[in-house]
Amino acid sequence: MIRRIAIIPARGGSKRIPDKNIRDFCGKPMIAYALNAAKDSGLFEVIHVSTDSQRIVDVVEHLGFPIDFPRSAELADDYTPIMPVLKYVLETYLSRGVIFDQVCLLMATSPLVEAEDIRGASELYDKNRGARPVLSITSYPVPVEWAYRRRRADGGITPLQPGMFAIRSQDLEAKYYDSGCFAFFPAQYVLNSEGAGDDGNFIGYILPKYKVVDIDAEEDLILAEAIYRGLHKT
Repeated sequence: MIRRIAIIPARGGSKRIPDKNIRDFCGKPMIAYALNAAKDSGLFEVIHVSTDSQRIVDVVEHLGFPIDFPRSAELADDYTPIMPVLKYVLETYLSRGVIFDQVCLLMATSPLVEAEDIRGASELYDKNRGARPVLSITSYPVPVEWAYRRRRADGGITPLQPGMFAIRSQDLEAKYYDSGCFAFFPAQYVLNSEGAGDDGNFIGYILPKYKVVDIDAEEDLILAEAIYRGLHKT
């Protein structure tokens, strides 16, 4: 039997949007949507929220998801990468005799992700027999070849690839970026990782653009809530 764990990082020190992980989002704490998507997927033996914040612990446990242990303080600053956080969780469970085969990193600020997305990525992972991690990605809204650099001094813009503006979007290959929503890893991959890990050798699971909003500022939150209400008619 394959044992899977979903790990939801939820540090308490968000600065641009204070308490972002538990901020109200369309009537529920933001993290509730990730928790429910993980639960509804039916995939996981354990759903673990990795946090250093007692406020987040209280919210998560009120939602019905007990937390077995807190995040180490050494892994709770502004600069700690995600991979050491995942590694710490697995090593702590290992010290208690609990072993997992697969790890799903699920971000707390992904309220538009649904259980079907997580199951789809898990199926892609299994199809490749866990040989490579799976990363949720989405396509850029416009061709990256149309990108400009903007000067702070006078607002002037310079094309990164001069002349590409004349190429039709349908004639350019789609490019993708990390959606920042979730990823699947072999547990041993995480345990063997060093530092931040690497960004190579992934398989991409494509999410539709409307499910991907990087919630890092108030305007992002407004956009994500508008999309959610439109999808759910709330």
